[in-house]
Amino acid sequence: MDSGSLVSTVVYGILWILARVVSRVVLSYRTRGVENVPATGGVLLAANHASYADIPLLGCGVRRRLFYLGRANLFPWPLAGRILRSLGWIPLRTERWDRKAFGSAVELLKAGKAVVIFPEGTRTLDGALQPGKPGIGRLVAQAQCSVVPVYLRGTFQVLPTGASWLRRHPVEVSFGESMDFREECRHYQGKELYERISQTVMARIAELRGVDHSAVPTT
Repeated sequence: MDSGSLVSTVVYGILWILARVVSRVVLSYRTRGVENVPATGGVLLAANHASYADIPLLGCGVRRRLFYLGRANLFPWPLAGRILRSLGWIPLRTERWDRKAFGSAVELLKAGKAVVIFPEGTRTLDGALQPGKPGIGRLVAQAQCSVVPVYLRGTFQVLPTGASWLRRHPVEVSFGESMDFREECRHYQGKELYERISQTVMARIAELRGVDHSAVPTT
């Protein structure tokens, strides 16, 4: 590990601890089903997107380093962009298929890393789930990776669109069972395959939204 990687790993660890402590104290933060996230190996975490708070509040629930595909114009300041890229942010151009961003994500997945994608492509304006984009299907097909669906509950209330400061509201992050799409990849291809994967993942995320909490352990 070079010095740059070591520094970014240490900084990521410090931010992880801070986010974990603040979220538990201020937001009554808890997770469900986090054991569904494998401790090692390439895996894609697919989550609903309700708030800018989704990234740290998803990340602090998982005890391994995560890399995030996120909109390229999310942070307009070049310095902020460089810092965030060093911490695992993969800037994604959403107006077209971004070969560079998705190529980086595929490389990370094949190298055994955990990557986060928000299949809806953008934040919801009202807290409701939106249809998934086919990009996740194309990524899964290229990386041949498993997918863990994730539902973040309460982040829309914590930091809704247009808000400039966090609000106190309980947050819960539910992780579903890992999904394997190798069978679909053998029987379908192209747009049909991508859309099938996207729709299936979004359906699982929707199921997590209505999960029976009494049957799922918390942490």
